[in-house]
Amino acid sequence: MTTAKICGLSTPATLDAAIKHGASHVGFVFFPASPRHVTFAKAAELAARVPGHIAKVGVFVDPEDDMLEQAVGSAALDVLQLHKVTPPRAAAIRAKFGIETWVAVAVRTRGDLEAAHGFAGVADRILYDAKTPDSAALPGGMGLRFDWDLLDGFKHPLPWALSGGLDPANVAEAIRRTGAELVDVSSGVESEPGIKDDTRIAAFLTATHT
Repeated sequence: MTTAKICGLSTPATLDAAIKHGASHVGFVFFPASPRHVTFAKAAELAARVPGHIAKVGVFVDPEDDMLEQAVGSAALDVLQLHKVTPPRAAAIRAKFGIETWVAVAVRTRGDLEAAHGFAGVADRILYDAKTPDSAALPGGMGLRFDWDLLDGFKHPLPWALSGGLDPANVAEAIRRTGAELVDVSSGVESEPGIKDDTRIAAFLTATHT
């Protein structure tokens, strides 16, 4: 069965909705430029509500060790999700923290997928996400999706997850088309940027598990 991560959670009510309706992972964004950014104190408050069978994922963009240490310490993170990092940096972070490490690979063309091979042996999972415009302030969470056909026949070097532009209306088709074992959503379950919607979270998770 496909599992799902609800990312960018920032309130107890929406976190509880993700837990209630069967998310396998919940994501907290530690990136001040994002409307989904949470402070270490808020992350600690939210993490305390998460039962042990659900993994807590911290989302970072080219983070310094100090940021990672504070986030891991405050939210007792189970997974580090890294955006805009090189394979050597991902390897160093994984070695230092000893926590499951995911690396995002931004996709617009078939050639973009090749970057995934560089993370074999240095990450635990690849997160295929839609590549945002060069001028964009955020590396993800903008509701963009890439052409799922690009994944056809691609030899994945690691376990992987599908992200980018997923929502309650298209996630079942995305799973059928790609065979994704894990899907990741943020803006697709929001009423406005950074504001999660309980009903959309429930609908997304229902569609994922149907």
